[in-house]
Amino acid sequence: MPVPLAPYPTPPAPAANGAQSQLVCSGCRNLLLYPVGATSVYCAVCNAVTAVPPPGTEMAQLVCGGCHTLLMYIRGATSVQCSCCHTVNLALEANQVAHVNCGNCRMLLMYQYGARSVKCAVCNFVTSVGASGSTNEQKFST
Repeated sequence: MPVPLAPYPTPPAPAANGAQSQLVCSGCRNLLLYPVGATSVYCAVCNAVTAVPPPGTEMAQLVCGGCHTLLMYIRGATSVQCSCCHTVNLALEANQVAHVNCGNCRMLLMYQYGARSVKCAVCNFVTSVGASGSTNEQKFST
């Protein structure tokens, strides 16, 4: 007699109010959902156990400059090392970055506020900003 197989494990029962949160798996970088109040989350894909940050910890995200993986980190960190390619990424707050349109292809570029120039990743043009008082410069602050 064949034994029926479930394709996926039964998900845990949600919290009483159904509240859930999410984090990135420390092993395979998949997005994991978990009930609020959990202290760690088990990944069914890679079997890694990822610790849940303490309640009230504000998280932020950035895209790795080396491999373009989405990284989550605790807000306020100054740098974040990618677990995939080991690139160390600067984690700038909104009031530490500025935007300017590329002087060649007009692509919107983001750079560390106060920099003198920024190189476009699309066309490799170097746009001068900062001290020259570029009219294209836009500072964003919180």
